[in-house]
Amino acid sequence: MTISSFARRLALAATALTALTGAAPLRLTVAVEGKADHRTLQAAIDALPDAGGEIDIAPGTYREKLAIARNGVRLVGKGKRPQDVVLVWGDASATVGGTLKSASVTVSGDDFLARNLTIQNDYHLNSAQPSQAVALALMGDRAQLYKVRLLGAQDTLYAASRKGRPPSRQYFRDCYVEGHVDFIFGDSKAVFDRCTIHGVANATVMITAQSKDAPDQDSGYVFDRCTITADPKVGELWLGRAWRPYATVVFLRTRIDADVQPKGWREWTPGKTETFKTAYYAEYASTGRGANPAAREPSAHALDAKTAERWTPRRFLAGPDGWKPGQF
Repeated sequence: MTISSFARRLALAATALTALTGAAPLRLTVAVEGKADHRTLQAAIDALPDAGGEIDIAPGTYREKLAIARNGVRLVGKGKRPQDVVLVWGDASATVGGTLKSASVTVSGDDFLARNLTIQNDYHLNSAQPSQAVALALMGDRAQLYKVRLLGAQDTLYAASRKGRPPSRQYFRDCYVEGHVDFIFGDSKAVFDRCTIHGVANATVMITAQSKDAPDQDSGYVFDRCTITADPKVGELWLGRAWRPYATVVFLRTRIDADVQPKGWREWTPGKTETFKTAYYAEYASTGRGANPAAREPSAHALDAKTAERWTPRRFLAGPDGWKPGQF
């Protein structure tokens, strides 16, 4: 038997095994046109084996509402820039009856990874009625996003955890997140490493609405070496407010190139809520025109180098399994 004929028989055997077991290749391709395994991203996600796998996405705009429930799914944009691959949908709480239901992309599986692409909810571009409209609802543990753009307005990124599970650990590196009201919200344990956080034009912009609900819940947001910017038409820009009483948000070595309100942090509902008594807000070595530690809300913390060390990404995210994002 020649080598070529043996290779053909081996390929036929692999095809037969795939047909019998229903297994899918570990790596799949998606493209709007041209050669690819699938035309839609959801079809490719559904075709992955239980162990997950990688989906290479050709440049283009994919208008789909996506759900990723299995573990180990990796989405990789194959364009030159994150802008070249756009995953977009346009639901809102006002149209589908719930904030979480509005998400363009919902990830509940663990070990999710996304790289070099854009996830968008464009509801606000097509409707004059204000409403929560999530671009990405991320609830899985050990999630990693690299060079991902998250575009929206109110409630752009739901960085959260699944009910009944420990807080999900999530790592964002070199990402861009934009929005206005509470546009990074939820109860996950998330680190934003060298990301750009941008407030879009609105009367009030709240960057965070973290929702740690109890003093022993191990969740919070850390922004490390990020840059904060804002549209010139933004009215009031705040670092955040507490969606739940024990909200925890820390900014480390962040450049604030925007006119953040001097106090930095605001009550959920001024005059009605009293979350400053329980929430934990802190900064270390902020720079830029919005850095004003002396004027911050009195209950907020100005960290020294030693105290800031406990919030560094690898220490904060390690968990009992010693997880080290960035090792993949």
